Amino acid sequence: MEQGAIQITLNGVVIHAKDGQTIVEAARENGTYIPTLCDFKSLPPAGTCRMCTVQVGGRTVSGCTTPVTNGMVVESESPELADLRRGIIEMLFVEGNHMCPSCEKSGDCELQALAYRYRMDVPRFPFSFTDRSIDASLPHLILEHNRCIQCLRCVRGVKARGGQDIFGFRNRGREIRITVDTTVPDALSDDTAIRAEAICPVGALIRKGPHYLTPIGQRRFDLTPIGADVDRKGGGQ
Repeated sequence: MEQGAIQITLNGVVIHAKDGQTIVEAARENGTYIPTLCDFKSLPPAGTCRMCTVQVGGRTVSGCTTPVTNGMVVESESPELADLRRGIIEMLFVEGNHMCPSCEKSGDCELQALAYRYRMDVPRFPFSFTDRSIDASLPHLILEHNRCIQCLRCVRGVKARGGQDIFGFRNRGREIRITVDTTVPDALSDDTAIRAEAICPVGALIRKGPHYLTPIGQRRFDLTPIGADVDRKGGGQ
């Protein structure tokens, strides 16, 4: 075992992980997909969506914020966890207004893809039909508040050249809304709109311009189900 590596047991299989890795990172490197919505590439973990909930020693913890420790026993694929994740997906759908057939991000939406993965059919919760406006006042970007899941990926990942925050949130609870600080350099640029649309897991940040250009059947999650790029590795399995 290489220096600095530790061993954990993931779904009954002993795997190697690196000291300082989170459970999600260690699982990904060993070919096991743990779903996330707020976690994204090199961004610092936020633990806001709880899709990555796993069981460690019988306790549920956030997989994207919990570091691995030597000898840790992790369960990520039990029926209980699958139902918990399905419930989170259902709550996100009923709390917002996600009309997938008409959404510009359909086929490229991580929430939609996870709903397929966990076979969400009819949500068990009543729809809230929250009344949220659409802000199209910016020159290159539309803020579709109905679809925002408060994952903070735009806040953490889209910065001005000087490092200042461009995105943030105002209000609390049901009234929370994503907002743009228009006083920050680069906040209103087309490049910012491109980066924001790419980092958003749903259709809450939409760049102004042509859409629906990729035919049905050729979109990202039409071709490859979410998580398949990790599951195919098979490392440690």
